Amino acid sequence: MNNSPAVIVNIQRQPGANVIEVVNRIKKLMPQLVSSLPQTIKVSVLTDRTITIAQSIKDVQFELMLAVVLVVLVIFLFLRNLPATVIPGVAVPLSIAGTFGIMYLMGFSLNNLTLMALTISTGFVVDDAIVMIENISRYVEEGESSLEAALKGSEQIGFTILSLTLSLIAVLIPLLFMGDVVGRLFREFAITLGVTIVISAFVSLTLTPMMCAKILKHSTTADQGRFYRATQTFFDKTIAAYGATLRLVFRHKNLTILIAIATLLLTVILYMVSPKGFFPIQDTGVIQGISDAPQSISFTEMARRQQSLAKIIADDPAVESLSSFIGVDGTNTTLNSGRILINLKPLAKRRESAVDVIRRLKPQLDKAEGITLFMQPVQDLTVDSRISRTQFQYTLEDPSADELNVLAPKMIETLQSRPELRDVSSDRQNDGLRLFLNINRDIASRYGITPQQIDDTLYDAYGQRQISTIFTELNQYRVVVAVKDKYKENVAGIDDLYIRTAAGSQIPLNSLAAVSETTGPLVINRQGQFPATTISFNLAPGKSLGDAVSAIEEVAQAMHLPASIKGSFYGTAQAFKASLSNEPLLILAALITVYIVLGVLYESYIHPITILSTLPSAGVGAVVSLLLFRMDLDVIAIIGIILLIGIVKKNGIMMVDFALEGQRKHGKTAEAAIYEACLLRFRPIMMTTMAALLGALPLALGGSVGSELRRPLGITIIGGLILSQILTLYTTPVIYLAFDKISVALSKGAAKSG
Repeated sequence: MNNSPAVIVNIQRQPGANVIEVVNRIKKLMPQLVSSLPQTIKVSVLTDRTITIAQSIKDVQFELMLAVVLVVLVIFLFLRNLPATVIPGVAVPLSIAGTFGIMYLMGFSLNNLTLMALTISTGFVVDDAIVMIENISRYVEEGESSLEAALKGSEQIGFTILSLTLSLIAVLIPLLFMGDVVGRLFREFAITLGVTIVISAFVSLTLTPMMCAKILKHSTTADQGRFYRATQTFFDKTIAAYGATLRLVFRHKNLTILIAIATLLLTVILYMVSPKGFFPIQDTGVIQGISDAPQSISFTEMARRQQSLAKIIADDPAVESLSSFIGVDGTNTTLNSGRILINLKPLAKRRESAVDVIRRLKPQLDKAEGITLFMQPVQDLTVDSRISRTQFQYTLEDPSADELNVLAPKMIETLQSRPELRDVSSDRQNDGLRLFLNINRDIASRYGITPQQIDDTLYDAYGQRQISTIFTELNQYRVVVAVKDKYKENVAGIDDLYIRTAAGSQIPLNSLAAVSETTGPLVINRQGQFPATTISFNLAPGKSLGDAVSAIEEVAQAMHLPASIKGSFYGTAQAFKASLSNEPLLILAALITVYIVLGVLYESYIHPITILSTLPSAGVGAVVSLLLFRMDLDVIAIIGIILLIGIVKKNGIMMVDFALEGQRKHGKTAEAAIYEACLLRFRPIMMTTMAALLGALPLALGGSVGSELRRPLGITIIGGLILSQILTLYTTPVIYLAFDKISVALSKGAAKSG
């Protein structure tokens, strides 16, 4: 950093233009631009938001490709057949390619949200193909021809795939109808994911059986390699062990049901006690700083103090470059406020997050004399409509400005002592210096001097009055009248001002007016029609936004504010409160929608509950995983839990669907039917679970730019799948038997009453 003059050029891309293409074209044009400029001018491309967003999109694209590779590897590991692996390997890109076409028609772009939906959809897309291929492969392994196996297997599993798809789409319906800003943000996410699921179901019901009929071949023992035989032995032993433990669980049904009930209660408790948040704080490589100096500061002194902050920041090893701004403009409403935009080095070089950089810089910046800098990381997703010193806002409104000026400082002082909050400040600017001239109208009239003359004299001295323009051959120069800078430094300069009388003589201004120095507001803030004070704050380390909101509400309640004062959250904090009230309703709506769809498909009131009984364990796993990784239960995590409803219920659908077929078509008992269904569907259940888990793994482990936004989604899905997979393999069959007894009892009761 140096003190040389600089020009910053902002570039606005055209609607529909690709961010990555814009950045690449700028880089290509840079050599031509540099060669056309004098050597004294240096041109550099800063690591600004455009390049950061482009890099973030590239990282998500890599995560998408990695998820596809991991899912295909899972299929190969279970089927151990290269032709069988090719079939879902074709289904995944075909489904995603079809989704691209629909996205283009709907005007969607490849952004963080749509790419995140495509990445997580890899685990969903392949599920239908896995279920179809595994069922057909089972008949091929039994010795039937490929065509007969394809016809028989697809006919048997077609209704199951339809159930899986419709119930999964039903889960996404509440996301489509989410309100407020969050709903508008995630509508593209839900539509993209839903379109991918529908296309994958169509591919699995048409292309996949056809490819199975042409590609799958029965392999004899002689054709099977050592890897195939070893894995087959392992799978057989695993299924046998599962069958033995399942028999043991059947002998302790009451204990298993108690465990399922305890899991449901634990889900509710964990939801209540877990820390709540809105969006995770991202490290986008850019930090925004807003400086605050005494309200009576001059422009020259403000520039000096701002430069002292900039020097401390520029000397930090994690900082790549910075831009500093002072002066009144559309963002800075007062002279004592400035902005600093800090561009950090790539994460691989600095090896610490933006939040850690802020915490490390804070003690050094606090040593700067007479100025304070409030910093916060710039976010990809934000709902804030105003720029404030810190991340979250709480606004007090009052018809009486005097009452607000008394109570607002008291509330700010109380909030500053709360352990949940940091960097509490406000936009109150009531201590600015001002001079009041009390004109002695008798003396002024005696000399024929009017108040307008006094006002013109003051504006000539301290204003920006243009009195002339000097034209040359190449340029023009505006002439602005003003007193010398030394007369602007203090109040005594007014004593040297003279006013011309009507007679042509000059008299000192201080003989006509008494000058008094007072304080007054630099700016009057309003919310709607009323005076308002906005309190902004950051979160203390280890605290969630839910903790901070509760702390502010407790302080407001303890102060017993008058009824004339209205306190409300704004920006991110307001959106968080709205989402907090909607989250339980959103989950409940997803459950009810899935129940209705399953009830229609199975023509039963009971068995949809059996399928939904798989969900509490997934909720426990998701919330526990968030607690282990010290993450908040935020909007992204809630979306992950909603998606878990669609993933985990697949296990129940595959079990219940085959068990009902065994009872209704083959006359088996409920216990024999569900036992056979569990063993028969064990392999596809493990395959679909592993596919969904590995599809979410790149999101959970991603360490790229802005990956903090995607990580809660991956962690909730992985944590929920692991725990639910362990429990539902045993609890679902037991609950199926319990509800079957209830269904039989209700049928007998209805028959007797009839």
